[in-house]
Amino acid sequence: MIQYVAYFRVSTARQGQSGLGLEAQQAAVRTFVGTESLLIAEYTEIESGRKNNRPQLQAAIGHAKQEAAVLLVAKLDRLARNVAFLATLMESHVRFKAVDLPAADEFTLHILAAVAQKEATAIATRT
Repeated sequence: MIQYVAYFRVSTARQGQSGLGLEAQQAAVRTFVGTESLLIAEYTEIESGRKNNRPQLQAAIGHAKQEAAVLLVAKLDRLARNVAFLATLMESHVRFKAVDLPAADEFTLHILAAVAQKEATAIATRT
């Protein structure tokens, strides 16, 4: 049985208070885990995906390592919008999976992380 540690992130306090973004992520993760796997912990954070210093993410990564579990996110951009961060995570040998990209390999993840990083820059420019 695969064990998962879930990480949920929204960017603003307003999103966190509304629950809408978090509820969708939680539903996606729970559906993915189903009855064939085990969700052993959940970590939630309200922080920009452009920031790499996120205490709840670090706690989730540590927990996943300790339990030899897979770090699970609903969408890749909830984990990171930074290519370097994602590459470092891959090199640390933490197993992780994005529900929206369950079969993605490292090459695909690098490309999609670059797209997410570009979108983060565009969002910052717009706002």
